[in-house]
Amino acid sequence: MHGDLLLRAADAWYPVASESDLVHRHVFQGQLLGQELAIWRADDDHVNVWENRCLHRGVRLSIAVNDGRELKCQYHGWRYANRTAACTYIPAHPADAPARTICNRTYPVRARGGMIWTTVGQPVDEPPELDPGLVLRPMPVCAPPGDVVTLLLEQPPAPLNTEPPAARQRGDFGVELVGLGFFVVQPVDAGRSIVRGVLDSPAPADERLRVLRQFDDALAQLRDIAEERAAQEPAPQPLSPRYEPVPAHLASLPENCDRRDLPTRVRVVRAWEAGAGVRGLELGPMDEHPLPSGQAGAHLDVALPGGLVRQYSLVNGPGETDHYVIGVKRTQDSAGGSVALHERVREGDVLAVSLPRNCFPLRQDRERTLLVAGGIGIIPLLAMAQTLEHQRLHYELHYFVADEADVAFGERLAALGNVRVVTGLDPAATEAELERLLATTDDDSQVYFCGPPPMLDVARDAAKRNGWSRDAVHFEYFRNDQAIDDSSRFEVVLARSVMNLAVEPGRSILETVREAGVAVPSSCGQGACGTCRVAVIDGRPDHQDVYLDDEERAAGDSVITCVSRSLTPRLTLDL
Repeated sequence: MHGDLLLRAADAWYPVASESDLVHRHVFQGQLLGQELAIWRADDDHVNVWENRCLHRGVRLSIAVNDGRELKCQYHGWRYANRTAACTYIPAHPADAPARTICNRTYPVRARGGMIWTTVGQPVDEPPELDPGLVLRPMPVCAPPGDVVTLLLEQPPAPLNTEPPAARQRGDFGVELVGLGFFVVQPVDAGRSIVRGVLDSPAPADERLRVLRQFDDALAQLRDIAEERAAQEPAPQPLSPRYEPVPAHLASLPENCDRRDLPTRVRVVRAWEAGAGVRGLELGPMDEHPLPSGQAGAHLDVALPGGLVRQYSLVNGPGETDHYVIGVKRTQDSAGGSVALHERVREGDVLAVSLPRNCFPLRQDRERTLLVAGGIGIIPLLAMAQTLEHQRLHYELHYFVADEADVAFGERLAALGNVRVVTGLDPAATEAELERLLATTDDDSQVYFCGPPPMLDVARDAAKRNGWSRDAVHFEYFRNDQAIDDSSRFEVVLARSVMNLAVEPGRSILETVREAGVAVPSSCGQGACGTCRVAVIDGRPDHQDVYLDDEERAAGDSVITCVSRSLTPRLTLDL
């Protein structure tokens, strides 16, 4: 009987904590049907109920650090985002954005009657609507949940010197005490329970402690009886927790790696002027399911009216997972993307976007981080600055703009502690200032650049002259301003796929390879992000990108396939 009851129990809602258990920056450990739970409240008041284990070594997340926006495992420092439980940082791989497969199991959450409810199955209904009366102290009982419910019905708890109220069973584990309150038996395991109760109305302040003590005494008596009965029966077999494998759609590569794979629908919640010529857009989910998380430096591919797809960096700070925020600069030479988002997209519109992609991940293992932004290049660096600020890591953000009015997302900048806005410099003065900023370096320093291509070219040259190592210099171009010569015809050999393909004039290597059925990831399509970089086995690439530096170009052992071509009749690739 107990086994059938517990099998049905998986698809029902149960309280697993009181609201008062979720104190500031704390993680509460719960358990339901043998499944351990990590329960915590973020600073934005969102309550998370997760499987209680880090995906790295299985260490309990109930002993993790709750920093208000993320949980940080205390074993190796893996970080998991509020709402989504997606891993946002792996210290052992600081130069890599975590794969989307690294996402902990989450459970639905409801708040009712001063208690936090969840389910480990697929519920068909909602928890009962309860008045926020007086929540009683939970009573752990070492007895099977079904037996505890039976005892609650036989001997309902009541205040001292009062008649026991009428008791009615509600569902498998709920008991209503008519005119008094509602009790639920939380099935912790096959042989363990927790009795949780809430009275219909709060007690007067001067009576509250007395009422709590009376019900605590009554529940303690019920516990003693239940445990005495349970001791006379064979102990039930403990329930085994379920550790589900990663879903198939996450564990395998997508059939189509085209950057136009846009699985997420978002609604434009808010649109505003974030700076001169910069439109801020807040994109919210279509339903209660959270949006896939990104990390600092990530961007979205956004489908626009007219069939265009453009990339926009996320402004989101750590734990800001209930929406996406992007900023769009209207440009004079726009091919239609910025114009569409400024003139045609309105609040309430629905857009298709990709999963967050990160070609520009933030390392958090250096003692000194310089962030150097030019114009709209502030967007990814602002996300990085918010992350470093929250984690109390050193950073300096230097923001170059033509005029004070051009400063974007000023309210976010104002909340940061180490921001310097540089205005009104001509190209020569900008170059001199970059030279000054990069004049000193050491093994524990790193620098991130994002801005107009001419500024990035100057900054990269200055970093090289001043002895910055290649692995300490990170950059992201928003576009490739070089003229692309796609007039040549050549052959590519795909070594692992055993294919010879002709790349015709006007066609890129990337397009040709994909048409042959070989998947190559890409993002910008302009030779700016490096996503479609492929190793070269033989031949000389004709580099037309802005991603590779001079040493990488001279080595000739990789090629950016969306724009670059071949200087030799044949180019052999590791595909």
